[in-house]
Amino acid sequence: MPYILIFKTNIEHELDLFQLEDLFKNIPSITNWNVDREDVDKVLRVESLNNKVTEIISSIKNLGYLCEELKD
Repeated sequence: MPYILIFKTNIEHELDLFQLEDLFKNIPSITNWNVDREDVDKVLRVESLNNKVTEIISSIKNLGYLCEELKD
């Protein structure tokens, strides 16, 4: 059963999505992801085989974006 990880980001543009795609294809446990750029929180939803919250946040911040986990 995959983990569903939800993050608040500032990802807005098509170029941002390409950078995320490059990042996530190097993390084999991530099976699917998407960003709701229409949402005020620019919500990133990640499906992962492992609970990689810290790794994802760190990797996205290293690209220069805001990334915080959204809790229920």
